Amino acid sequence: MVSKSLFLRFAATLLSVAALLPVCAQKKNQPLQKRDKFEYTFDLPVYVEQLKRELTYPLAWGNSDIRQFDRWRTAARKKVFECMMAPPRPAAGFDMKVVAEEQRDGYKAQRIELNINAYSRVTAYLLIPDGKGPFPAVNALHDHGAHLYIGKEKMIRPFGVEQEVIDDAQAWADNLYEGQFVGDFLARHGYVVFSMDAPLWGERGRQEGVDRSKYDIIAGNMMMLGRDLCGFMHYDDIYSTDFLATLPMVDKKRIGCVGCSMGAYRAWMLSALTDHIKAGAAICWMVTTDVQMSTADKKKEYGGFANCLPGLRQYLDYPHIASMACPKPMLFVNGSRDHLFPVRGVEEAFRIMHDAWKSQGADAKLETEIWDIPHSCGLKAQERILEFFNKNL
Repeated sequence: MVSKSLFLRFAATLLSVAALLPVCAQKKNQPLQKRDKFEYTFDLPVYVEQLKRELTYPLAWGNSDIRQFDRWRTAARKKVFECMMAPPRPAAGFDMKVVAEEQRDGYKAQRIELNINAYSRVTAYLLIPDGKGPFPAVNALHDHGAHLYIGKEKMIRPFGVEQEVIDDAQAWADNLYEGQFVGDFLARHGYVVFSMDAPLWGERGRQEGVDRSKYDIIAGNMMMLGRDLCGFMHYDDIYSTDFLATLPMVDKKRIGCVGCSMGAYRAWMLSALTDHIKAGAAICWMVTTDVQMSTADKKKEYGGFANCLPGLRQYLDYPHIASMACPKPMLFVNGSRDHLFPVRGVEEAFRIMHDAWKSQGADAKLETEIWDIPHSCGLKAQERILEFFNKNL
């Protein structure tokens, strides 16, 4: 039996060690502590090339032993959903409520609330063109940008909110979209446009305030609860598209999606995972894992858990997943000056996708372009998006 005095001495020792922890902790402005031996560099394992050689993508179209395309798509979708982990089961009804409204140039802007899954009631924007519908519709999917204070406001000009949000949204549009909100641009040209926050962006963020470093911690906590934060984002994108299809002013046979950066990733994922999407436009997000994760190229994944689905890379690479959208019309635009996606990785991804569309006699429906632009979605890109949707929706 441990004596009382020994126990007290042990407790005192623990307290003294705890008191020293803040002193021993790495201070922000001090050089990082390093050991002579290590196993990770540039935030990647030193054996990253070996890991990539072991990625054979056995479920990819052409690698899989399933030779009938529709059967392959069904099997591939099933695997993606499995890696997205348990879905946030849809609520019994969306129960949409309009909380604010204003007339704009050729369309009406609504701020709405709806149930997006079994756990979350969210605020979103809905733009409705003037005139008699039903209209084609677009789900506008916002970017990442390591800027979580706004989400949907990156795609649709906000109203009925704090001036700080309005100013922040305009500054973001000026920086990435040449001052023009993609959603408003499409609405002026006759499209119903919907946009909502992804989990952890905008009004779905932290009570304590925006902190990019907490994103990965929260994603880890979600995994401990048997859920995946990226999976929630994709499920919510699917459910919001289901919602669009219920609106009386929307032609459910003419729904598309669009996004830049993480929004582009969301757009081709959404196009691959639901038949409600009839055409998708993705600006500045496509590459192969081989090039994306490379110490030689000094490239890595910068979005954290924003596009992390557990185990999926053992079966499919990014262009293989995007190929599930075949034979839908799809537009991919990447930039030759985009520091996130080296051109050789983009070109290889495009080749893989074209092989899939060609196999189904639909290569003309896949439009892949590399422009002399940085990571952005400026006015010319938005004109190209409009041209694409006008042709296909």
